Amino acid sequence: MEPGFLLSGRYRIQALIGTGSQSTVYRAHDELLQREVAVKLFRDDADDLEHTRRQGQEVRILAGMGHHALVTLFDAGADLSDPEARLTYLVMELVRGPDLRHRAAQGPLSAAHMALIGHDLADGLSYIHHHGIVHRDVKPANILLVDYSNDDRRPRAKLSDFGVAVMTGSGPVGDDSGTSGTPAYLSPEQAAGEPAGPLSDVYSLGLVLLEGLTGKMAYPGAPIQSAVARLLHDPDIPEELAPIWTSLLSSMLARDPADRPPAREVSLALRQEVINGAARHRLEAAPGGTGEEARMRAVERYRILDTPSDGAFDRIARLAARMFAVPVAIVSVVDHDRIWFKAHHGTDVTQIGRDPGLCASAILQDETWIVEDATRDPRSLANPLVAGEFGLQFYAGVPLRTPDGYNLGTFCILDREPRVFSAADTRALEDLAAIVMNDLEMRLQSREAIAS
Repeated sequence: MEPGFLLSGRYRIQALIGTGSQSTVYRAHDELLQREVAVKLFRDDADDLEHTRRQGQEVRILAGMGHHALVTLFDAGADLSDPEARLTYLVMELVRGPDLRHRAAQGPLSAAHMALIGHDLADGLSYIHHHGIVHRDVKPANILLVDYSNDDRRPRAKLSDFGVAVMTGSGPVGDDSGTSGTPAYLSPEQAAGEPAGPLSDVYSLGLVLLEGLTGKMAYPGAPIQSAVARLLHDPDIPEELAPIWTSLLSSMLARDPADRPPAREVSLALRQEVINGAARHRLEAAPGGTGEEARMRAVERYRILDTPSDGAFDRIARLAARMFAVPVAIVSVVDHDRIWFKAHHGTDVTQIGRDPGLCASAILQDETWIVEDATRDPRSLANPLVAGEFGLQFYAGVPLRTPDGYNLGTFCILDREPRVFSAADTRALEDLAAIVMNDLEMRLQSREAIAS
């Protein structure tokens, strides 16, 4: 189609963006709303019923979707100005920026950028999977990197091209027209010609993330060899990748779909890695200092000592007391000379003196401190909750550890009687501490966003 052509009397074609086997995408100008758009023009083949069915399917899917990580559909129609050449098209938002394929050709992306991109994509996949849709063609060329032309350097990604997507209804569906998708990014079940469900998209996303981190396609080569290769061996995940990536990618790229995490879990894992990466960056940018000075900078970073309790941590403390059937649960933060109880259930004590040689060292140690009979452990004598009028004889505490490795304080429970604390109990207490830290990270990011 030549530049300048006016589609349906409204959309002025400007330039070619890309071409596929079934469609061509152009940049165009919406003469009515005065905005730039992308027009996807389908190949005209009225006799191809499967092609026509897929066009209608793509329109129905995009029309019902609304998510920041998905390309937005504006309009759909057909230009009948030439009876001999029917022009069927979709009008979508114009995403300014390269696709991931062109960006990756410049070299591997940083782990921080891939975590952000992966979080967006996994979030988008979780959304469509929840609505009973499987994309079936997650690949770099279908991932658009958004350029908002401002100072926001956070890479943002949108998933495009739902041409071979399917509505699953109550379960995965087959493909009557043969294997759909791009050979280099097919899941093992797609390569074997089996039905593709939501976890197939998770596998393809895993290949995309791996390629973005390494700069190498996991299964290169001719289409047949590439598709069959994943049935014979797992992709190579370099040992030099961070543990979070090796663990996540290994699970996403499991050959058995039942061993893969759903897109929602992938999104949450990458969100946590984004938080961890931001914390590491803040630490690297901070002025010098080690040990206690660096730890106190971490405490000050969250401004928790200056912020009055808003009830959120108190609710977590009450939850811990109910879960473990104990009379006392505490969220504490260690200052220079005080241990402040930012949330406390079962006691009105809000602070205690800090004995650098005993109490603080016990609370701030790297691992969980569990004292089944507190009266028999010399470290407990520095804690007035144990040695004083409360007469508590059991203590279990886990550190409130920041993503960059500093302990702000502790999340602990106490009892008046000695008791046994299992490994499952320890994990549950660690999960509650993680909720506290996640809340602190979200507050910190919110403040930083407002400040910028």
